[in-house]
Amino acid sequence: MTTSDRTETAAAHPRFAEALRELGLDEVNGRIRRFPEATRTAAEAAAAIGCELSQICKSLIFAADGVPVLVLMDGASRVDLGLVREALGAQNVTRADARAVRETTGYAIGGVPPFGHLTRTRVLADRGLLEHDVVWAAAGNPHAVFPMDPETLVAHAGGTVVDVRERTA
Repeated sequence: MTTSDRTETAAAHPRFAEALRELGLDEVNGRIRRFPEATRTAAEAAAAIGCELSQICKSLIFAADGVPVLVLMDGASRVDLGLVREALGAQNVTRADARAVRETTGYAIGGVPPFGHLTRTRVLADRGLLEHDVVWAAAGNPHAVFPMDPETLVAHAGGTVVDVRERTA
C-alpha cells in the first residue's frame, strides 16, 4: 500500500497555512497528508506514512531557564537535556507542559509544526535530521503532516544545527 492509499490531501491548520504563505511555501499545502486517526506519536506517524521512524521530525518545546525553546528531533531519538543545556548555556532545561506548548506555539502537543508559531522562540535542530533526503513534520494538528527536505525545514524554522540526541550505550 502506498502513502496515498492511506492518506488524503488536506489543508494545513489555518495558522500554519498562513506561515506557509508568508514564507512563500504555498506548494507545501498540496503535499500535506491527513490521517483518519490522530498520529500523536512519531511511531504512529511513521507507520501511517510508510517511512522510517527517524524521518519523522518531532517539534518539542522545552523551557530553558524558564524561556521556551523548540527542539527539532528525529522520531527515533530522544533529546539529551544536558546537551540542550550546554547548547543554550542554560542552568535548567525541562519539558514544557501542554499549556506552555499551546501558549508558545498556538498548537497542541502532537500537532506542533516546526515553524508558524504564535511566538518566536530559539530553535535547535538535531544534526540527525540532516541524514535524510526528506523528513515529515506536523502541519498544525495531530492528523496532518508534510514532507520537506531537512535543510529547508531547519532554515525556515530559524534553527541552529546542534548535537542534542541522547546517545545509547
